Amino acid sequence: MTPTTTSDAPASFLASPPLASSSSPAVGSAEPNARSPRERATSDFTALTQQVHAAGLMRRRYGYYWTKLLVAALALSGWTVGFVWLGDSWWQLANAVVLALVLTQVAFLGHDAAHRQIFASGRWNDWTSLVVTNLFVGISHGWWRGKHNRHHAAPNKEGADPDIALSAVAMTPAMANRHTNPLLAWLTARQGWYFFPLLCLEGLSLHVSGVRRVLDRRTAAERRWVEALFLAVRLGGLLALVFWVLPPGMGVAFLAVQLGVFGFYLGAAFAPNHIGMPLVSARLKLDFLRRQVLVSRNISGGPVMSVLMGGLDLQIEHHLFPSMARPHLRKVAPLVRAHCATIGVPYTQTTLLQSYGQVTRYLNTVGLKGRDPFLCPLVAQRRAS
Repeated sequence: MTPTTTSDAPASFLASPPLASSSSPAVGSAEPNARSPRERATSDFTALTQQVHAAGLMRRRYGYYWTKLLVAALALSGWTVGFVWLGDSWWQLANAVVLALVLTQVAFLGHDAAHRQIFASGRWNDWTSLVVTNLFVGISHGWWRGKHNRHHAAPNKEGADPDIALSAVAMTPAMANRHTNPLLAWLTARQGWYFFPLLCLEGLSLHVSGVRRVLDRRTAAERRWVEALFLAVRLGGLLALVFWVLPPGMGVAFLAVQLGVFGFYLGAAFAPNHIGMPLVSARLKLDFLRRQVLVSRNISGGPVMSVLMGGLDLQIEHHLFPSMARPHLRKVAPLVRAHCATIGVPYTQTTLLQSYGQVTRYLNTVGLKGRDPFLCPLVAQRRAS
C-alpha cells in the first residue's frame, strides 16, 4: 500500500458500536461458520504477528544497543571534559545546545529500555532504563514508565490516556470548551501557535515531575531510593559542575538554553505521534490493531529521520510491537502497511512538516462548537459501505 499522506487528520471518534464486540453469530444464521467481529479482529492481528515472527523481526539486537549505550556514555564523558576545558566563556551556550541534543538521544535509549526492547531479561531492561533515564538524563524511570504504559494501553482514549489530559494545552473538545473566561477561550483558540514554544518548558517539567515522584511517600514507588539517589547525583551534579565552572549569570543562561533545547527537541519528536489523530470515546471499544493504528501517525524521511526521532517516526509499528528492537521497525513497516491495506485499515504517514501543520491546525480548532473539523475514518468507512 502506498503510504497515505493526510493534511487533515481526524480528531474524534463519534459514538458508535465497537468494531470488536463480544457478540456471536446469530442462532440460525445462514453462515454458521462465520466469525464474530471479535474473532475477525483477533485473527487480523494474529496473522500479522505470525508474519513478523516468521521474518525474525522480534529477535534482539544486542550489538546495536551495546554500541548505542557505549557511545552514550562516551559522549557524556567527552562533553564533561570539553565543558571544563572551555571554562568561563559564552561559547558554553553552544555547548548547552550540544548537551541538550545528546541528552535527547540518550533519552530515546531509555525509552527503548523501558519498553524492554534491548534485553530479553526484564530486570536488565529495568536497570538499564534506570541508569540511562535517571542517572544520565535526570528523569524518573518509574514515573515515566507508568505514564507511558497507560498511554500505550489506550492511546488517545478520553479518560484513559494521560497524554491527552494536559493542563497547559486542551487536547479534547471538552477541555477546550471548559473555559468561561473570554481571554482563556481566546488563547485556547490559538493554542496551536504557542504549543511548540511551550515545549521549551518540557525539560524542566520532566525533571520536576521526577523529583515529585520520588519524594511523594503517599504513592507506591518501586526502587524509590535508587531513583532518588540517581536523580540527586545527576541533577545536583550538573548544577554543581555548571556553577563551579561558570559565573552565576552565565550559569543560569547555560541551564536555560540546555533545558529549553532539550524540552523542545524531545517534545517535537513526540508531538507528531498522535496529536490531531482520532480521539477515542471512552464508550468505544476497539480491537488491539485498530486501537493502535488508527490513532497513530508515521513520519516519512527514511533512516535519517529514524535517527533524529529515536525511532518514533515509525509510531504505528512501535505501538503494534512495543518490545521490538528499534532497527527492526523499518523492516516491519512494509508488512504492516500491506496488512492494513488488506484488511481496510487506514495507515497514516506524512512528512514531519506536514505533521506539525496538522498538530497546529488541530489544536487551534479542537474547541470549535457545532463543527467537527476532521472526519473519523471509522465513520467514513461505514458511510462508504
